[in-house]
Amino acid sequence: MTLNGGVKTLEGMTATLGVAEISDLTGFAEELADLSGKTILPHFRETILVHNKLGDHGFDPVTEADREAERVIRSRIKLRYPAHGVMGEEHGHERGISPFTWIVDPIDGTRAFMCGMAQWGTLIALNDGQRPILGVLDQPFMRERWVASNGHTRFHRAHGETQTLKTRRCENLKDAVLSTTSPVGYFDAAEQRVFWDLSARARLTRFGGDCYAYGLLAMGFIDLIVEAALQPWDIQALIPIVENAGGIVTTWAGGPAQDGGRVVACGDPKLHAAVLEVLAGER
Repeated sequence: MTLNGGVKTLEGMTATLGVAEISDLTGFAEELADLSGKTILPHFRETILVHNKLGDHGFDPVTEADREAERVIRSRIKLRYPAHGVMGEEHGHERGISPFTWIVDPIDGTRAFMCGMAQWGTLIALNDGQRPILGVLDQPFMRERWVASNGHTRFHRAHGETQTLKTRRCENLKDAVLSTTSPVGYFDAAEQRVFWDLSARARLTRFGGDCYAYGLLAMGFIDLIVEAALQPWDIQALIPIVENAGGIVTTWAGGPAQDGGRVVACGDPKLHAAVLEVLAGER
């Protein structure tokens, strides 16, 4: 498994776990989400200082809520699983001595967060050395949570109801609801042309979802997400959330998407095959 430009967790190692063990780790991931939410929410819709990580070369915002939430997540992981590695957007990659690596993004959708919009979330994944085996997408303000492990994706509502998710059938691009975080700022000129071609063929296109859109895809409200310039922490938690619900997530070329880059997610594998044909023709 490669992470973040070719860094390997442990050469040639992977981990095999049973259902009960994965369930225990999933419960811990939910504890991390609870902890993260308590750290982040006091900053949401408050006056906060936004730092630009790119300086004069662009705009990549980060807030103290991002940094502090990742610190508390890392601290709890090291306390409970000191042999595990941790990779996060704000504090880099700490290699572990086991095959396991936690991949975290405390606030995926910082632009939405700083604008007071609720389409952001905390992403937590556990990679076993080959692939993400569990994923959590938590939206603490709306008290919504997607949890994927052991072959299922479950959605937890604010009032306590839990629903097992299934993507919807949508075989044809002309019937599809297409989403991307933004048509500008994330695509280069060539990628924009490809995206607008897909948009012209789709039934409906919506913007601004960040990680939240993948949760809606798993619920059957969105059919297709096309993005570029993703990092491992942007996508690893979302892969099992989509795939356990019956969807598929790959690169634009059809390969594994866990290292990020150009990513396409579909609720229907037949739609995915059709979209890959369009993408291949545009490259």
